[in-house]
Amino acid sequence: MPCWRRCPRRVPMASTASAASSAGSASVQAAIAAHRFGLSEPSLQGIGSDPQGWLLSQIGPADIARGDGLLNTPQAWAHARAERRAKKDAKAQPEAVPGEHHFREVIAADITSRLVTAASTQRPFAERLQWFWSNHFTVSQTKGTVRGLVGAFERDAIRPHIAGRFEDMLVASSTHPAMLRYLDNVQSAGPRSRIVGKASRRAHRMGEEPRVSGLNENLAREILELHTLGAESSRDGIYTQRDVTSFAAVLTGWRISLADDARGQLFDADWHEPGRKTVLGKSYPEGPDALRMVLRDLARHPATAKFISTKLARHFVADDPPPELVDQLAATYLRSDGQLGEVYQALIRSPLAWNPAPSKLKTPEEFVVSSVRMLKAPMRVFERHDAGGVYSLGQRIHVTPSPAGWPDRAEDWLGPDAVWKRVEWATRAGERSGGFIDARAVAMASLGPLLSDSSRQQIERASDGSQALALLLMAPEFQRR
Repeated sequence: MPCWRRCPRRVPMASTASAASSAGSASVQAAIAAHRFGLSEPSLQGIGSDPQGWLLSQIGPADIARGDGLLNTPQAWAHARAERRAKKDAKAQPEAVPGEHHFREVIAADITSRLVTAASTQRPFAERLQWFWSNHFTVSQTKGTVRGLVGAFERDAIRPHIAGRFEDMLVASSTHPAMLRYLDNVQSAGPRSRIVGKASRRAHRMGEEPRVSGLNENLAREILELHTLGAESSRDGIYTQRDVTSFAAVLTGWRISLADDARGQLFDADWHEPGRKTVLGKSYPEGPDALRMVLRDLARHPATAKFISTKLARHFVADDPPPELVDQLAATYLRSDGQLGEVYQALIRSPLAWNPAPSKLKTPEEFVVSSVRMLKAPMRVFERHDAGGVYSLGQRIHVTPSPAGWPDRAEDWLGPDAVWKRVEWATRAGERSGGFIDARAVAMASLGPLLSDSSRQQIERASDGSQALALLLMAPEFQRR
């Protein structure tokens, strides 16, 4: 069993002074920058003598996703409408729906684009942030109506906003067609809305149950619980079920359908609940402008600052991050009115983020992408049906199991079967590439001072190049970051 499997779930964090002292070496900081904040590098020389400066220079919008034929949101939506029409025209032969094969190709292209962009970018810190926020604002193809829109969601709602104001990304994600469909807001109608009244009168005449049933609280609940204030805020009484219901009423009318006449208009007044609504003790007017007002107030709430700061610190530093670091990030968030670029600067400049002891475990996607980057493997590895092996390791890209996103704690990725699958993946990689890659040289160039004597000796004593490379990929210094 790999020694990294037995590492404690919590690595004690050093004090600010001791952390600064132990991480003072530029070479140690370069290795931490490459593997903890980035996505691994084949050589630390490219980072230079100022690792913090290397990271700070990457703060900004994420790279434009790589790949040919990728669809933006309007294109993806038009494509989804075309598929729907095609299925309706081919009901007798659903297995031969025109355009279905191309639609699957678009989905596959989105996944390949995500992996290739991450494996080839010169701004890996920015790309990791894009992953973080895409997971924070999860939309998943587990719901069929979102199929084909997840890649467009990442490109349009997340990538441009990762270093701007949190409020802007919150608005972009909350009103994106993928989110509106994923969390069922397209089905939400105000109980006193015009559409419910019409449906009720029609159903009464026909002697049937009305098709439009009323309020759906899914999006309102997840914005409060997962995107802004956090679930702990509900337990602390910051928001209640009444706030969820009122916020759901604010969200009514924000919808988009697959109807042929859809033209990208997201707000439909016929579905909106009339009258003022009260959320967290504040009254908001009727109409589409209220949503932006509520989201602005949620983005500026101290509970949101703490929730976001805790998640960022957990993602980059430790499963149980130092409270002092969380407080530093939250204070920066509030002081800057949610300017995420300033929060990242505070994270990078804090000595608490540079403890040399690796604490975080790489997810399957991180493991595969960082391996490709470190080994300079060809990008065609991601064209395989299992996304370069990410699927076989237990993480299906764009198919997140719940609105909470993929877990960000080591314990969630360390089951016996998961560990064995990593061993198998590393073994296969060693068999493919071990004959022409010097694992010892790669280990020293990429991990540098983070490589322990024990791992170095195991790699040096390997029976052949294949085993040496597999041992490098399974080394605790590479599995953890």
